[in-house]
Amino acid sequence: MLCDIFAENKAISFVGCAAQMWFVGLFLAAECFLLAAMAYDRYTAICKPLLYTIIMSQHVCVLLVIGPYVIAILSTMTHTTLTFCLPFCGPYIVNHFFCDISPLLSLACADTQINKLVLFTLAGAVGVLSGLIILISYVCIMMAILKIQTTSGRRKAFSTCSSHLAAVSILYGTLFFIYVRPNASSSLNINKVISLFYTVVIPMLNPLIYSLRNKEVKDAFSRTLERKHFLIGA
Repeated sequence: MLCDIFAENKAISFVGCAAQMWFVGLFLAAECFLLAAMAYDRYTAICKPLLYTIIMSQHVCVLLVIGPYVIAILSTMTHTTLTFCLPFCGPYIVNHFFCDISPLLSLACADTQINKLVLFTLAGAVGVLSGLIILISYVCIMMAILKIQTTSGRRKAFSTCSSHLAAVSILYGTLFFIYVRPNASSSLNINKVISLFYTVVIPMLNPLIYSLRNKEVKDAFSRTLERKHFLIGA
C-alpha cells in the first residue's frame, strides 16, 4: 500500500490486489478479536485479581492469540474468494488507495448482491461478536470499579482500561461505518477518508495510546521535550 501511494505508476497486479485485500481483511478481523481478548484480560485482572494467574495461564494466552487469527483467516478467505471469482470487464481503476472489498465490487460486471450480503453478514458477525465480548467485559469491570471504596483505587482501575477503550472506540467506529452499514459501497469517496483511520491513523496512534501510560516512557518523553525546549532557548 505504501509503495502504491509513493510510486508514480500506481498499478497493481491481479494477484497482488488479491493478496493485499486478503492481508487487510486478515489483520482487521484479527485485531477485532484481539481487542476482545484484551478486554477479557482486563476483566480478569480487575474482577478476579486473585485468580488472574490461574485463569490467564500460558495455554489460555496462546489460544487467545491463535483463535482470532483462525477466525480472521476463514473470514478473509471467504471475502477474497467470492470477490475475485467475479468477472471484471474494465475499466480496471480501483477508486481507493488500496484493494478493498467495496471498490472492487463496484468494478464487477455481474450481480454482487450475494457478495454484499456475505460482507454485511460476516463483517457484522465479527464486529458484533467481538463487540459483545468487549461490552460484557466492561459492564462487569464497571460494576467492580463502582464497588471500590477509594478514589485512588477507582482511578487506577480506570487507568488500566483507558488505552484499550480509546483503541476500541476508534477502530470499531470506522469499521462499522464502512463495512456494516447498508449500501456501504455507494459512497466510496467517504469510505476512502474513513479507511485512513484504520490503515494509517490507528496504527500510528497505537504506540502512543498503549505506551504513554508507561511511567518510563512518559519520563523519557518529558525529558526529550525539555531538552528540545532548552536547545531552542539557547
